[in-house]
Amino acid sequence: MKYIVLFIACSITLLSQSNPMITSWLQNTTIVGSYYMKNNSTPISNNIKANVQLVRYSANNVYVSTNGIPTYPTGPFQDGNPSQAQNQNGIFRFPLKAIKHEGTPVKTTMGNIGLFINGVALFDPRDGVSWSNAQQRVLGGPIMGKGDGIWNRDAIVAERIGFDCAKGHPAMGNYHHHQNPSAFKLDKKVIYDVCSLYDAEGLYTINPGIHSPLIGFAYDGFPVYGAYGFKNADGTGGIVRMQSGYRLRSISTRTHYADGSDVTDGPPVSTTFPLGYFNEDYEFISHPGEDDYLDTHNGRFCITPEYPNGTYAYFCTVDEQWNSAYPYAIGPTFYGSIVAAKVQNVGEPVETYIPTTSVQELTPSAFTIFFSSNDLLIIQANDVIREHITITIHDLSGNEVANGILEQGSTISHIDCSLLYDGVYAIHIESGNRSFKHELVIKRT
Repeated sequence: MKYIVLFIACSITLLSQSNPMITSWLQNTTIVGSYYMKNNSTPISNNIKANVQLVRYSANNVYVSTNGIPTYPTGPFQDGNPSQAQNQNGIFRFPLKAIKHEGTPVKTTMGNIGLFINGVALFDPRDGVSWSNAQQRVLGGPIMGKGDGIWNRDAIVAERIGFDCAKGHPAMGNYHHHQNPSAFKLDKKVIYDVCSLYDAEGLYTINPGIHSPLIGFAYDGFPVYGAYGFKNADGTGGIVRMQSGYRLRSISTRTHYADGSDVTDGPPVSTTFPLGYFNEDYEFISHPGEDDYLDTHNGRFCITPEYPNGTYAYFCTVDEQWNSAYPYAIGPTFYGSIVAAKVQNVGEPVETYIPTTSVQELTPSAFTIFFSSNDLLIIQANDVIREHITITIHDLSGNEVANGILEQGSTISHIDCSLLYDGVYAIHIESGNRSFKHELVIKRT
């Protein structure tokens, strides 16, 4: 019996060393989050520990303890939302083995449908507001009342001014993303200028040159990736943008769904309610033989860096300009069976996962470095930052003259260089025993 127990324990331990569901979470017990108040571009500490605090696992499940707070600043939410990101103090149970759902696909629900690797919630495209045919207006959410739930408002379109720079906002304190968690200002076409004053960051930076990182898990246990992947499902064909199979319907009235179902009427298409204002304005078009187009769940079965033998995976879709593209992450139905849940406690024997030192790439290609006109050295990461990275600036004598940090789960660092004279300096970027140097030339005239 002792040998059997020992074998099981060893098997579970070996599992933890290779299963992305266990190893991918950004664990932190020291850094606290921050937020912006309107008209104040200095972030204020909220004294809530950011990212994920604890990961435990059994033979069948993973338990993720998180406050739901990112390391990048949240807010402000300029639509009048009085809420701030608040401590969720949650334990989320995920399955170690995700299973395809058989039968009628399960629809996504309001609220959490997944969790990003920094412990922040993932929501589906809806915002709780829908058309009321009887009252001929939208109702629900902060508008109060209740719509018909037939023509459901798209949060990404209707609530844009309520998102912060990282494309997130809170629902009763539960900070979440409906879409790709990369800063507005880094899109090829910037459609919202909130980042110009409130420079939040985002979980990762879109990089078309590499396979996007694993950035979360859906409630069915399957992984969620960023916007880019291998063109072919077998891992060949180079890196391409993963494309949504959904497109806007060619309609002027809202009387039927895309499948032909006759439903309670919504408002006609207009400048007030343009195409795309409601989720049901979209239809799915299959693309047989084109692996870079995703299925009805916004995913596909494919090889990824974390799953060399293949897995079903969702992707956070964007268009050619890197603006979010419906259905944004998951949906409107799940691929797998829903087994994840927020739980009050861990009801089975578990082991604690202690993360090993990650191998963060520290090369010039992993960062974008530039000196801005207002004397700020800006260092932008081109991937997820999985561990704290220190940045120091040295003069030609080797003296440190300025410093900064790229925190785990953030993407950008600003270093004030206004007190530095024109000249040549060395930027040292370091993490653990890995480092590289980059030359900085300051010439203001």
